[in-house]
Amino acid sequence: MANVLGEEKREQILALGRLGWSLRRIERELHVRRETAGLYLHAAGIPVRRRGGLASSWPPWPASTDAGAKPATTGEVITDSPEAKPATTAEVITDSAVQKVGRAPTASACEPYRELIEQGLRLGRNVMAIYQDLVTDHGFAARYNSVRRFTMKLQGQTTPEAHPVIVTEPGQEAQVDYGEGPMIRDAQTGKYRRSRLFVFTLGYSRKSVRLLTMQSSSHIWAELHERAFRRLGGAPKTVVLDNLREGVLKPDWYDPTLNPLYRDVLGHYGVIALPCRPYHPNRKGKVESSVGHAQRTPLKGLRFESLEAAQVYLDRWEENWADTRIHGTTKRQVSAMYAEEKPYLAPLPVEPFRYYQHGNRTVHLDGCFEVGGAYYRAPPELLGRLVPVQWDARCVRLIHPATRQLVREYPFEKPGHRQSPPEYLPKRTPPTTLQLLARARHVGGQVGALCTEIHQRDGENGVRRIQGVLAQARKHGPQALERACGLAMEAGVPNLRFVRIYLEKHPTEPPLTLRQVDPLIRELTHYRTYINHITKENPE
Repeated sequence: MANVLGEEKREQILALGRLGWSLRRIERELHVRRETAGLYLHAAGIPVRRRGGLASSWPPWPASTDAGAKPATTGEVITDSPEAKPATTAEVITDSAVQKVGRAPTASACEPYRELIEQGLRLGRNVMAIYQDLVTDHGFAARYNSVRRFTMKLQGQTTPEAHPVIVTEPGQEAQVDYGEGPMIRDAQTGKYRRSRLFVFTLGYSRKSVRLLTMQSSSHIWAELHERAFRRLGGAPKTVVLDNLREGVLKPDWYDPTLNPLYRDVLGHYGVIALPCRPYHPNRKGKVESSVGHAQRTPLKGLRFESLEAAQVYLDRWEENWADTRIHGTTKRQVSAMYAEEKPYLAPLPVEPFRYYQHGNRTVHLDGCFEVGGAYYRAPPELLGRLVPVQWDARCVRLIHPATRQLVREYPFEKPGHRQSPPEYLPKRTPPTTLQLLARARHVGGQVGALCTEIHQRDGENGVRRIQGVLAQARKHGPQALERACGLAMEAGVPNLRFVRIYLEKHPTEPPLTLRQVDPLIRELTHYRTYINHITKENPE
């Protein structure tokens, strides 16, 4: 049964033809092939606009064409009545003829794939990627040039993707991002290096703060935010950012894990971070536009001899041109809108944020974790666990690994010193320490006696020294270690330092006399003072 266009569709074709629409435009709007529309307009005697805007009249129908017959398209016969005469060759093309002849000489092989090609163009894919997808996934048989020519024709017809403008209240939101900055000469190497451009843009007024830096880290990222708050004279309620490592440790749309330093800096200024959905940068299009504006206009093609000179040039451009321009979206001056938004920004705290370093530390068998060469005792329940730690020049903060709450704050100590709160000292010897002493007695009687003496004198702080004594057995052998420990007990200096010095100087010689041991004892004079200091701190 032949396919017949409805009366309404035919009237629409004729009406659009009288308005001067082209066949391609009619095809796009009514989803009717332009060959079919052209035959209907030909039958009605309606001229069609050609490329260039010139209208042309149709040639007369062949003499053999019946007046009652209607134009037909490929594979269809359209008639007003069952008695209509068969159309001519130009009017009727059967399915067998289509299989024999193939597509029309003027039709593109890409026409059946129009929607796929338009979708690829909207996604920003290049012609080669679209061609490869058509060949791989859809069995496309034509060449690459066919796709290239077809996409060139579609460039003016493809409907651009809609990007709605996100409207925010004054002081409600800001967007932040990194971009590539200008080339700046490195003072150390003398070579030009690419800098990084930090841009902080307010959502309501489009007022931007642009700062340059040569490197990036979580500390620098947080400092740039603080400098932006100071320059703006206030802080917005929320900051929208993408999922770069300096700000977001674990991207997640519902529950992202923020960098702890960045989170605390924003908390100090009362700001909430809102990371974008992964792979959706359009959410922060305002700052993306601000980055591109700075890259294309003031910084394009320029090189600077120092970071300070580049920042001065960028600040001057920001004040004279960027703030005084009429924004393309708001149609208002940026500085005027910023004057309206500034009273809505949150006031800044009196003191700036106190920056710290952070990391993870293991609570060892002696119940302590190490920061900067100093040791700090942790609660017994954290023994053997990996705990987060924060520190600066004044204090060390221990964070609970499960609740992320502050457990204790210690004064910062010099390397080699210890902080042991009395409530964290164990009430009895831990099983792990008992096992360590049993291993020492198994190596030898003198080794066990020396390790027991160290534990009785230093308590749990001596666990590391006991481990050091046992490590000498693996390095020099049990017999040499037994001989060194016996000599240390006889000389009255039962400590790791004496054993280590003796084994390094006499690894295979027979036991020394007390007279020969005197030089070794003199080397430990400074160590005796440290032993006495430890004994005073741990009298038991």
